[in-house]
Amino acid sequence: MPEPTVRWVGGLDGQMELIDQTFLPTEYKTITCCDIEQVREAIKTLRVRGAPAIGVAAAMGVVVGARSAPDDEQAVLDRVRETCDYLATSRPTAVNLFWALERMRRTAEAHRGRGGRAVKEALLAEAKAIRDEDAKMCRKIGRNGQHLVTEGCGVLTHCNAGSLATAEYGTALAPLYRAHELGLRFRVYVDETRPLLQGARLTMWELMQAGIDATLICDNTAAVVMRQGKVGLVLVGADRIAANGDVANKVGTYGLAVLAKHHGIPFYVAAPSSTFDLSIDSGDAIPIEERGAEEVTEGFGRRTAPPDAKVYCPAFDVTPADLITGIITERGLIKKPNRKRITAMLA
Repeated sequence: MPEPTVRWVGGLDGQMELIDQTFLPTEYKTITCCDIEQVREAIKTLRVRGAPAIGVAAAMGVVVGARSAPDDEQAVLDRVRETCDYLATSRPTAVNLFWALERMRRTAEAHRGRGGRAVKEALLAEAKAIRDEDAKMCRKIGRNGQHLVTEGCGVLTHCNAGSLATAEYGTALAPLYRAHELGLRFRVYVDETRPLLQGARLTMWELMQAGIDATLICDNTAAVVMRQGKVGLVLVGADRIAANGDVANKVGTYGLAVLAKHHGIPFYVAAPSSTFDLSIDSGDAIPIEERGAEEVTEGFGRRTAPPDAKVYCPAFDVTPADLITGIITERGLIKKPNRKRITAMLA
């Protein structure tokens, strides 16, 4: 990547910058978020997306909100609370958003009594730490999953879980990047990922930038390439993982898992430990975001359905744990994930 997906430039008086992913692949553009309204809008409209990247953006958004308060300590603490509550309304499914906001709340409280300026400085340091930790976790995910990518194999992926969805390197794409660095030759089949085409617009752009052999397919072609024997591995990311191993990811993931099971193809999920939500017992309790009808009826500005057509547009679906071969984390590989194995890995 030319630069990180989300970054903070300078000190407390610096600025938050991010790659505006709504312009890709035809235009590479970065934007600056100067207030929390801009941060929330960037998350809500998918200018920044992918669970880990959303978490980083939210953490830096708290800094943007807090620094606008006077240096009076109580004023800063109040602004942190208000900012976290506001940013929490941006998107409901990706747990990294709420994980990062809670971490920023705790940081502010931990520095109570040291003065408003000290609280602001601590928040900036914490936001940068969240960004750096995510980058390290993604590198470890790459190393822990690289052995799954073998010479000459075909890998199917869905949506975008690469550098654009994280601080850098990616989750589902991390083992691919690592295998590529080691000189392995393989082919990636990229689902276009309806309705916003994150696979076509973002994953294909990333893989082509990296020089990895990638082929774009329509979502409804996945079963065909599996049946033809072109796919030996399915590798996807996650936005939230329940305590029992059920995984919420971009809508269409569940269907791929069912197809992989039918064709005897290993189905792996790659995600950092921050994506696990052990407070949720199963996938049934994961909140699923529904997007606006216009994303289906007139995506990218051209109407493709009759006016007033009824639309159901969930952004995510839930894949049951019993369809998942393993979950790759920065701590290791959780084979046949269940509550006991997940708790042991994350302990």
